Amino acid sequence: ITESIVKISKKHKLEVVQQLSNEKSISILKGIYEKSNIKYNFFEFTNNSNEVYKDVYLAITRGGAGTLNELSFLNIPYIAIPLPSSKDDHQFHNSNNYYKKNCCWIIDQKKFEIDKTSNLISDILSNYVDYKKKFINLQKITEKNTWNNINNRIIEIINEN
Repeated sequence: ITESIVKISKKHKLEVVQQLSNEKSISILKGIYEKSNIKYNFFEFTNNSNEVYKDVYLAITRGGAGTLNELSFLNIPYIAIPLPSSKDDHQFHNSNNYYKKNCCWIIDQKKFEIDKTSNLISDILSNYVDYKKKFINLQKITEKNTWNNINNRIIEIINEN
């Protein structure tokens, strides 16, 4: 993915927000991004994902249920690259659930190609039609989210008093 990001940065201005916890990875990626004039912000796992994701336009992620739910709730279209070794291939199934609803793109890690991935990301950044469809489909899912509706109703009731 890093090579794809560097390649895309030659055509598109990018700012990368990336979750990392390994100091060696941070050091390596910091050097790569600085050399390529890519703005970056690294963060460790946080429970304040809405703050981290507030300016994120497109995410590239694994297929963990928690992250996919957060991105979906925040209406952030994403490219999922499910971890092929996940138990019972659950990351693929998590991602595929949203893919079937036209909310994301999926890349098979076993068939990963830098040029193909770079072209996909570049197309997303250049052509908003497919992106917009996925954004709207994520909004539809969020609107149907009963828990969200209950929370909003509770807030309305509290604000009335």
